Amino acid sequence: MSQINKEDIKQEVFDLYDDYAHERLDRRSFVQKLSFYAVGGLTVPALMSFLMPEYQDNVEVKPDDPRLKSEYINYSSPKGGETIKGLLSKPVAAKKKLGGIIVVHENRGLNPYIEDVARRAALAGFISLAPDALSPLGGYPGNDDEGRALQSKRDKGEMEEDFIAAYEYLKKHKDCNGKVGVVGFCFGGGIANMMAVRIPELAAAVPFYGSQPALADVPKIKAPLMLHYASLDTRITAGWSAYEAALKENGKKYQGFVYENVNHGFHNNSTPRYDKAAAELAWKRTIDFFSEHLK
Repeated sequence: MSQINKEDIKQEVFDLYDDYAHERLDRRSFVQKLSFYAVGGLTVPALMSFLMPEYQDNVEVKPDDPRLKSEYINYSSPKGGETIKGLLSKPVAAKKKLGGIIVVHENRGLNPYIEDVARRAALAGFISLAPDALSPLGGYPGNDDEGRALQSKRDKGEMEEDFIAAYEYLKKHKDCNGKVGVVGFCFGGGIANMMAVRIPELAAAVPFYGSQPALADVPKIKAPLMLHYASLDTRITAGWSAYEAALKENGKKYQGFVYENVNHGFHNNSTPRYDKAAAELAWKRTIDFFSEHLK
């Protein structure tokens, strides 16, 4: 894997991976199409290995970080999956109640990258809750392919209820100040937009490359929004101009950023789509935004 550089990989390969990761291509078709790009010293297995997430060596805030209290909790989601497991994290040194952040995973359950993001949010001075929408099916199974297959079996409406229930749980938590925002990635970005539509009291929403809500629902949004998009992610970013026009037309408070020459998933430091500069800038903006609206 070390001999492959991100710069040597054609954009079409990243687009293929995006199709595979979002179940528009099955594994067999993915491998077949990938073979067109296996030239020179590049083999299909080497390309596959390069594209797949590497969680173990890319955790920024370790699960046992002494600065944090992180634990798995269960909360009730009567309109969704009944009992949902989530990772609850907060700074050990906190002396007062904290703003809350719901951290919403991609389309594959609560994997190590999203748990890491939830701990990063806690380290920045918040109480965070990262739910696992795969809880009713046994939870994140330990690899993303199986996680995707499981998540596709869940009812979308019920999953939405699970994240709304997470908001209710965190808002009432004894260590939360009652102001709760949401950050979500990919599928989770779409969930963040949905929560902005459906929860009038939501304090802030930050979708990363998330599908936009129906434009007819934009008037319902009360929360300030910060939206992050990738210029090479033509599929999701295509919907941004119409969404922005509707936000402007309805006088909504928002900030939108399109990061140039980066792919969908650019914040995820466990895959080669990661872009360090864009990811760090987007995360700094996100934490500043939450600091403004949740504290």
